[in-house]
Amino acid sequence: MRPLAPTDVVRGQFRGYRNEDGVASDSKVETFAAIRLHIDTWRWAGVPFYIRAGKRMPVSATEVLVELKRPPQAVFDTIIQNQADYFRFRLSPNVAISLGARAKVPGEAMVGEGVELVVRQSSADEMTPYERLLGDAIRGDPTLFVREDGVEASWCVVDPILGTVTPVHEYEPNTWGPTEADQIIAGDGSWRNPQPAVDKVPGKTKRNQE
Repeated sequence: MRPLAPTDVVRGQFRGYRNEDGVASDSKVETFAAIRLHIDTWRWAGVPFYIRAGKRMPVSATEVLVELKRPPQAVFDTIIQNQADYFRFRLSPNVAISLGARAKVPGEAMVGEGVELVVRQSSADEMTPYERLLGDAIRGDPTLFVREDGVEASWCVVDPILGTVTPVHEYEPNTWGPTEADQIIAGDGSWRNPQPAVDKVPGKTKRNQE
């Protein structure tokens, strides 16, 4: 993984953070970060990784979206579609895996529509992540813990952008961060904002299996 450069990072702080108890009135601590990463291996050559995380966002969710390359020729429709096929992995607060694709609308016309197949997991009785980690630590199971060399490699990636090498942009609470974050992903499209529920994606046809 390449070390980060200042042009790969946008930091933000939500309006009102400095009024919180215990926060300095001139705090430069970020409550939001958007990052562009690259992994220099044959498997991921030319594939950018975008990470966006923050506080006071519209939705609390941990989600991985894998967007597939569009084919050189469209099967349905004559217009260019704005959304490519994708895999979505929702890790929290609920666990789900979904496949988004463009399928043919029933009938003679070769017209497509966006559909999303969702598989959800019911895990009401399972341990929380912290309970699992604490139990593994007590048992001495290192499976879910990083090794020392992995920690050191991670520090090598983020060390160039620590401190105040990048400005902190203010954003309004309950928004998706500062508008400057759009510059990080502009060359490859736009951010996909998580929905409150995976099976409630606007403009989609859902086929759910539990």
